[in-house]
Amino acid sequence: MKREQLLTQTVEHIDIKAFDVVGLVDAMAQTAFQGRNLGRAARIYDEMIRDKDCAIILCLAGSLFSAGLKGVVYDLIENNMVDTIVSTGANIVDQDFFEALGFRHYVGDPLANDEVLREERIDRIYDTYIDEDQLRVCDMTIAEIAESLPPRPHSSREFIHAMGEYLDKHAKNRHSVVLAAYKHQVPIFVPAFSDCSAGFGLVHHQWYSPESHLTIDSVRDFRELTQCKLASPHTGLFMIGGGVPKNFAQDTVVAAELLGFETAMHKYAVQVTVADERDGALSGSTLREAHSWGKVDIVTEQMVFAEATLAMPLITGYAYGKGNWRDRPARRLTKLFQSQPNKVLATAGV
Repeated sequence: MKREQLLTQTVEHIDIKAFDVVGLVDAMAQTAFQGRNLGRAARIYDEMIRDKDCAIILCLAGSLFSAGLKGVVYDLIENNMVDTIVSTGANIVDQDFFEALGFRHYVGDPLANDEVLREERIDRIYDTYIDEDQLRVCDMTIAEIAESLPPRPHSSREFIHAMGEYLDKHAKNRHSVVLAAYKHQVPIFVPAFSDCSAGFGLVHHQWYSPESHLTIDSVRDFRELTQCKLASPHTGLFMIGGGVPKNFAQDTVVAAELLGFETAMHKYAVQVTVADERDGALSGSTLREAHSWGKVDIVTEQMVFAEATLAMPLITGYAYGKGNWRDRPARRLTKLFQSQPNKVLATAGV
């Protein structure tokens, strides 16, 4: 099969506004196993939304947006159900920004002949296809944005804000998480920013501008996310997958303490993962384990051992259906970084 035959059926994004799942999730909460866990997780997420003093940090790991979950996160931003996002780079750059440029992800086959796909310049994520030529356009657009910015260290949050500004002028598809976050002043952090399509664009930028180029400062990322933690009396974590985003967000409690601020552990925490805790890896480590590090309170936490495309629409759809987001104050945490960074840090949490 040739490219035009393989790249035919597009992945469609789930719209949580189109379904009422509240009754279903409430019923699941009265069952057992992961159904009960999911039901409790949904109620905890809704409790975060109802808590007017709680800033919600959404952590995203895995290929979620290419799998049809981009619309879910877009709706969370548009309906004030999240205040800060910490993600892997693929979701933000290769998948969301990529689609905002006018490209799409396609339904594929996990049993496809990968040699044929390579010859046809098609990349595969399990049962999803991506046009490699279009990804190169995404890479070079990142390089173009980098060329337009001052040649100094930037946090990933700052660079992604510039990506949102670019999309505000040039997006071909405005149904974009990056663009929505830019408009609603929801900061997005990607701690491992070069580990995605952005990395190729930034390598190109540095290679061809050896004397005058920007860099990504991951320490500044950590400091800025800690400022987000300090800006609200309480915080809640809603984590899809694990990895770097999970640890990065959890660690803000310890960072704040080391800087001399009195801050509470994350008051609420929900994690959806398929990882196993028995190998000691972070993605499967329980929230109770994080409590031993002083990062997460164990009063209101829930692990859900389920795959993201099954669990995330139900949890978020439940919270959307409950409607408590309508009365929730918008935090617009990007405003924290419109002042001098040291001044912001000195007054954070006051």
